[in-house]
Amino acid sequence: MANISLLLGFLAFSISVVLAVDNSALQDFCVANPNGQVLVNGVACKDPKLVEANDFFFSGLHMPGNTSNAVGSRVTPVAVSQIPGLNTLGISLARVDYAPWGLNPPHTHPRATEILTVLEGTLEVGFVTSNPENRHIWKVLQKGDVFVFPVGLIHYQRNVGYGNAVAIAALSSQNPGVITIANAVFGSKPDIDDNVLAKAFQLDKKVVDYLQSKF
Repeated sequence: MANISLLLGFLAFSISVVLAVDNSALQDFCVANPNGQVLVNGVACKDPKLVEANDFFFSGLHMPGNTSNAVGSRVTPVAVSQIPGLNTLGISLARVDYAPWGLNPPHTHPRATEILTVLEGTLEVGFVTSNPENRHIWKVLQKGDVFVFPVGLIHYQRNVGYGNAVAIAALSSQNPGVITIANAVFGSKPDIDDNVLAKAFQLDKKVVDYLQSKF
């Protein structure tokens, strides 16, 4: 019994050590220094004495994105690459413009949950849960509506109105990343072997070759 108590005590101590991680910033800010030579999980800090207001500033989000492309949408990101002061703060946002019936195609953010607010128009939005259920959860949103896409899950938005639509997305990472499914699968460099994709998607190889040629 004494040995069991000792073991349980050791496990409790081990778990407390593992969970004792700083999730908060340890300084006022760490403005990104893109020219820094130190490789870290993020971006190295600029000398605080050289920090200025423009390090925390971005202008232009009021301007519509150009949606004249194959999918009819345009994402304007405001992440650490655009605002160096976002470094280590764990937040970013983006403006998304949609032409009539435009699509922000199925994609994932590997490092962030997204919360989307519709500013103009009507959007159909949805995400798919992980295996094995692969449940499709979707809803039609109107101006002022808000929807959340959990971190890492495949999701999309489609303009189902007859006019332009605009949304603002906030993300829980300074650098959320994006993996657009079709681009990653059919547009990888070098190509994924068409035999692999034909078997995975249960398609004829000629169809796979055609899809790869489009990306």
